[in-house]
Amino acid sequence: MSPTAQTNFSGMLEDGFSHKAVPDSGFSLFLADQTRKVHFIRHAEGFHNAATEKTGSNYCLLRGDGKRADEHPLYDSKLTPKGVDQARSLRKILSHRPSGGRSFTAFDLVVVSPLTRTCETALHVFGEPRKPGLPAFLCDGEAPAGSPEFEAGVKVPAPRFLVREECRERFGHYVCDGRRSIAEIRAEFPNFDFSEVSNNEDMYYSDERESDEDCCERAVKFLEWLNSRPEKCIAVVTHSSFLRHLFGQFGEQMTQEKKDSLQRMAGNCELRSVVLCSHGNKDGKRVGPMRAAVRPHVAPSTIRVPSSSSLMEMGQEEEVPLSI
Repeated sequence: MSPTAQTNFSGMLEDGFSHKAVPDSGFSLFLADQTRKVHFIRHAEGFHNAATEKTGSNYCLLRGDGKRADEHPLYDSKLTPKGVDQARSLRKILSHRPSGGRSFTAFDLVVVSPLTRTCETALHVFGEPRKPGLPAFLCDGEAPAGSPEFEAGVKVPAPRFLVREECRERFGHYVCDGRRSIAEIRAEFPNFDFSEVSNNEDMYYSDERESDEDCCERAVKFLEWLNSRPEKCIAVVTHSSFLRHLFGQFGEQMTQEKKDSLQRMAGNCELRSVVLCSHGNKDGKRVGPMRAAVRPHVAPSTIRVPSSSSLMEMGQEEEVPLSI
């Protein structure tokens, strides 16, 4: 990462977004209402992942001279059949992953990037969402088949799927990271809640890559927004570079092993669980809108988009605290 981005990380750490020192006891206590469990999920394998794996470079993700980005076959790339299988495998893992006193992991809210591959991943992992505006007590969801809760007839409402631009991939330069119009995407995912997306057309994609600084800032703003949510167990379906810019700002007070575990590149459909802890100094802060303008002369990212998967480790992911 560039020295400028590293300086940006340091600035974030000194701005109240992390513990500045480890207590002598080795522990921190937070009031329960200052914490929420967040499960970050990178999207399953997309056709762009398969293409970069096959060609060995990101060149296939460039729009090409004289062509519009949205004319490229990998624009707003969809999931491959392998990716669909990965998402369904994660759904099966979550149905047997104990959490919150249940024999499975259930969610109060699923936050989704507006790109097609994340919407598809969310749908295959969690099933059909609760319709926007439908109260949980009117949703007749069921516990996973075969679970003790299912046998006891326990009702588990389906979570809302709320779409937010803030957790989309680092945008610009590569066609896979542009998005189609919301009108077109919403037609394919009618029960997703797009009410908090401000623009029908993609106002963020361009030939210039979003800078490290802007992506880091956007990631922290997204955490601030998550911190304002009333839900206590949240899933976020997002992207590898976004997660790298988010997690790269945390972990300085962890052991090297834990830090490496938090900050490593996420595999396709990998689940990484954290506990978001609020120090209170950001509570109630209004989260401003995303910047549409891209800083000039930003070097394109050289990050490869891997198609590896860590499905065997998903059910055993340790929860790591993030403090803001």
